[in-house]
Amino acid sequence: MVFSTRDLGRSPGSMETLNEQVPAPTDVGNALIGIRGGSELGLDLRLEAVHEGILVSGTATAQIAGECGRCLDPIEYDYEADIQELFYYEESEEFEDDDDVDQYWVVGDLIDIDPVLRSAVVTALPFQPVCREDCLGLCNECGINLNDEPEHHHEVLDPRWAALAQLSDNATEDVAQNKTLD
Repeated sequence: MVFSTRDLGRSPGSMETLNEQVPAPTDVGNALIGIRGGSELGLDLRLEAVHEGILVSGTATAQIAGECGRCLDPIEYDYEADIQELFYYEESEEFEDDDDVDQYWVVGDLIDIDPVLRSAVVTALPFQPVCREDCLGLCNECGINLNDEPEHHHEVLDPRWAALAQLSDNATEDVAQNKTLD
């Protein structure tokens, strides 16, 4: 998502707006949730020339899609990411020397907002998305969706008591056999 800033020139205070619908880049998100690559991405941005470079501010609107981390049901919702980033001119000496801070550059007269968009969206996405806060998830034993059958359960014996349960079953069988012999 590269845009030209040629019309702005390099005089501080000049500004232009950018309202476009563009295809979303691929791999914006995490393993369970993110923006579908190629889906429509709405950009409503203001590009403003400042002394150090080009200040980009505004919003990006995208359709978020994924699956619930508990029950694996599909999740879809609209998300509006706030964007505000300074793209430094190549010859600018105003940038920070800190390697931990991302620096974005105006290359020629072009800016690439893809990494800024990724940063704004990915950091806002939930690490463990859920379809609703009270989602019950899936049964550990058989995988049934507990939201559909909340009363579902299995009799699970503690393996440490398995030998005792087996003795109890054997005793019950012996009593039944003795009654049939009488």
